[in-house]
Amino acid sequence: MGRADERRARQAQGRRRAAPKRSAKGKAGRRSGIRRFLNWKTLLGTFFGFCLLGMGAFIVLYLVVDVPEGNAAAQQQSNIYQYSDGSALARTGEVNREVVDLAKVPKEVQRTFVAAENKSFYTDSGIDFKGTARGLINTLSGKGLQGGSTITQQYVKNYYLTQDQTVTRKLKEMVISLKVDQQQSKDDILAGYINTSYYGRNAYGIQAAAQAYYRIDASDLSVEQGAYLASLLQAPSQYDWAAATATGKELVKARWNYTLDNMVGQDWLDSAERDGMKFPVPKDPQGAPGMEGQTGYLVEAANNALANQLVTDGTADDLDGAKALVEAGGWTIKLNIDKKKQSQLEAAVKKQLTSKLDAKKRDVDADVQAGAASVDPKTGKVLAMYGGVDYFKHYINNATRRDYQPASTFKPLIFAAALEQGAKTQDDKPITASTVYDGTSGRAVKGSDIAFAPPNEDDQDYGRVTVQTAMNKSINSVFAQMGVDVGMDNVLKVAGELGMNTKGVQAVPAQTLGTMGASPLEMAGAYATLDNHGKKVTPAVVASAEHKDRAVKFADPIGEQIISEEAADTVTSVLTGVVDDGTARVSVAQAPDRKGQQVAGKTGTSDDNKSAWFTGYTPNLVTSVGLFGEGAVGSKDAGKQVTLKGAAGGGRVNGGGFPAEIWAEYTFGAMGKVTKFDLDTTQGAAVAPTETPTVSQTPSSTPSSTPTTEEPTTEPPTSSSPPASPSEEPTTSEPTTEEPSSPSESASGPSIPEDPLDPDSQP
Repeated sequence: MGRADERRARQAQGRRRAAPKRSAKGKAGRRSGIRRFLNWKTLLGTFFGFCLLGMGAFIVLYLVVDVPEGNAAAQQQSNIYQYSDGSALARTGEVNREVVDLAKVPKEVQRTFVAAENKSFYTDSGIDFKGTARGLINTLSGKGLQGGSTITQQYVKNYYLTQDQTVTRKLKEMVISLKVDQQQSKDDILAGYINTSYYGRNAYGIQAAAQAYYRIDASDLSVEQGAYLASLLQAPSQYDWAAATATGKELVKARWNYTLDNMVGQDWLDSAERDGMKFPVPKDPQGAPGMEGQTGYLVEAANNALANQLVTDGTADDLDGAKALVEAGGWTIKLNIDKKKQSQLEAAVKKQLTSKLDAKKRDVDADVQAGAASVDPKTGKVLAMYGGVDYFKHYINNATRRDYQPASTFKPLIFAAALEQGAKTQDDKPITASTVYDGTSGRAVKGSDIAFAPPNEDDQDYGRVTVQTAMNKSINSVFAQMGVDVGMDNVLKVAGELGMNTKGVQAVPAQTLGTMGASPLEMAGAYATLDNHGKKVTPAVVASAEHKDRAVKFADPIGEQIISEEAADTVTSVLTGVVDDGTARVSVAQAPDRKGQQVAGKTGTSDDNKSAWFTGYTPNLVTSVGLFGEGAVGSKDAGKQVTLKGAAGGGRVNGGGFPAEIWAEYTFGAMGKVTKFDLDTTQGAAVAPTETPTVSQTPSSTPSSTPTTEEPTTEPPTSSSPPASPSEEPTTSEPTTEEPSSPSESASGPSIPEDPLDPDSQP
């Protein structure tokens, strides 16, 4: 082989050796797997492809979907309400709507709706693409909340479509809104919007709303009144002045100001005139014909229960949309209300309370409001409800309102939390019915970063007492310390699990006095869970609800085990002592119709005597009765919380008085056969003592005088700092007093007066 051939051979070999290197380099330069398909060109192309596909689909939808006739929901039908046995309770009439020409609505009032809802209404194309896209995304993600709809879109939803939350409905809403904007004038759309919208108080349309809120025609509305009605549309239930919470009133006022400020910004209102405007407080609501007496309260409670369920199952966006669906009609709603028990409860309130009130003789008698709810602890059914003297005379349902303090009826929940958490005292003693606490009035709690030293009723010192005695006599200082021992976070946690609404409630020692709001229905539910051996009971007003288009499925009122059976039964056992040897002894234990029926319960009286309670139960029936001081219509304190003291010519109104008397009159007449509790516990007044009381704190002194059995108030000390500590440090030694021989004998502390409700003994 010559040199040339040899050189060519080496070059060829080099190329062959280099080939794998070039091949490896080539492989390294190429993307493998899914990376070959994911690059910016592919992603951009896919995005534009989807956009074109969406545009194409929308064009097809636009061509296919026509503007329909007005839907059936825009023409209300009747709702039928039934008692639990199927007999008729009520039937709603035709829709409360009267269509008015836009020309009859003052121009400035028309503009309040535009300023509140859609400032660009007169210039937009009828839809808000951004808001609609957000609504679609929320629907697909399960959030179900839509914002940013134009007046045209809301009109289309009200008149042509439904309140149902589906992607199909939202797409149709967008297409129809575009077509309606092209086919109708802005004035026609605005007229349709204000005439079909729901304003609350069963008022559909601006004419019905003007009458419902101001007792005038739409043509006579002022700008201020129009701005309120326009603001109301955002949340009719929350913004109705008569029923709104303090927060709701602040929100609607802010919305009202926002509306008027927008009018100034649009040059529809002079700024000087705006500055002189005052918020136009609406008039109180009036009931609809056929809703007199208790009927209106029961129908309202049923409507609220159904509306809440429609929100829960995703049928409606929010509570206001759900209420609009309910009040649009076509429903047959069966309540759990037992017709006989309902009559018995009404009769009990009349006999034991309202027949004794005379507002002509005593102004305070006009301020007395009563509410009650009765629940079957085994099924969760609400068997009876008392909402007030008459739905026409007092619109607010006293059985479901939760703006008054439950006071000492909260104490059993503190004890329940102690048992469930296995809590111990400050000196490491387990908290049981026999644990001994210091009942000194005004004693500063120990172990809390927040100073608290609540007085007992009449500043009474009880000395060393067991938890059983403290519950019987409702001793504030004992349960304030117990709350700290358990931990207020734990107390509120257990209370919430039992059924109380503790959302937003601060976990501070003062809550041991029951200073949060609660309703009789709420308290009945919490005690029903105790009666049901710790298994959760959620009171159910509605048994079933059917519509021509759907049947609503309600959750089972009986839930899971919330607290242990032993903890629940121990609380029940202790609460029998309140009835037999405590603050409810005269009204309940000594009631002539008791016939040996075993009863557990707790009284409660709030600070300044603004509310008084008795919540009690037998094995088959739980009933909570509350009395509330509310300034009468026409008085200087109208609608405000006022004292009950002096009602019916007596002194202080205690939970052991009228509330317990109403409870006994109703329960012993409605209970059927006499029953006994089947309890899994070795503690409390319902069983013989099995252990020596354990000491938690030693008092600084012995009781100074014979205590009363009046219910302690929940008013905290006026000073921010606690009073001086006892002169002697509490010890953890066993008490020197002998163990009581029977549950009715106190382990310590003086005995109960013969008549604790004697007005002469009340301050």
